[in-house]
Amino acid sequence: MAASSGGSSGGTGSESNIPEYETPELNTRVFHVGSFGALWKSELRPEDLSLQAAAADSDEAVAEELSCPPELAAELRTVCRVDVLKISHKEDTEVIPEDTSLITLSIRQKALERREETIMIDRACRQETFIYEMDLYKSAFFYFEGIFYDDRRYPECRDLSSTIIEWAESRDRGYTNLQSTKMEDYTFNDLNVKIGFPYLYCHQGDCEHIVIITDIRLIHRDDCLDRGLYPLLTKKHWLWTKKCFVCKMYTARWVTNEDSLAPQDPSFFCDVCFQMLHYDTDGNKLGEFLAYPYVDPGIFN
Repeated sequence: MAASSGGSSGGTGSESNIPEYETPELNTRVFHVGSFGALWKSELRPEDLSLQAAAADSDEAVAEELSCPPELAAELRTVCRVDVLKISHKEDTEVIPEDTSLITLSIRQKALERREETIMIDRACRQETFIYEMDLYKSAFFYFEGIFYDDRRYPECRDLSSTIIEWAESRDRGYTNLQSTKMEDYTFNDLNVKIGFPYLYCHQGDCEHIVIITDIRLIHRDDCLDRGLYPLLTKKHWLWTKKCFVCKMYTARWVTNEDSLAPQDPSFFCDVCFQMLHYDTDGNKLGEFLAYPYVDPGIFN
């Protein structure tokens, strides 16, 4: 969904567009995003809204603020300016000196070694498959406040929401006035939403993701100003993959409890190791154990 400004203004007045909590500590009442932004713009100063780089303070101003001589303020500005504090792009951050005395680097070195030990052999293949499926099945929709925003940017996109709307209306399930529209005709400024309320993103036919808006603010000069990079990924939760306890190479497919053949409880096994350890060549069970199929959360990374 586009992130540019624009769209119609909503609400019956300025008070109706100010987020207030509907359920304490959970979510706000419905408000119009564009109107909320317009209210902030009417209250802030032009310099607060400007996306141009702020003018640097003089050495005298810095010296006065820090209560230090101007010479010291000038030296501080030289060694602590932003471009000096940033890591050089030419520097290889994956290579850490073995004799480093920095605790943070030592921790990072251990993390890199653990990542190398636990990396999955088939992760690259799975990622390629995922990208291929995303290109093949482009249909998707967002659901906000009774409206399905269907992705219809490509000729091969299907209307996924029509089936849901027909299902909801056919049996009087309590959902009335559900609507659908084209996602590409709207921006976030056009939406009526609640902060902290769970909404829905669906793609690949039935792959559903909960979408919760936790904060809304105006863009700042320190933000990324390249519109082409939005929506901007700021953090991705990574789930560690559980490996087989025997071969330590393949993803676990079975988990056992009260396993007389395993050193700990629970224990995790891939298909091959599970069969070789727990059954003989005729398929007879060896030892005592309880076994269950295991779906590793890491496969959804």
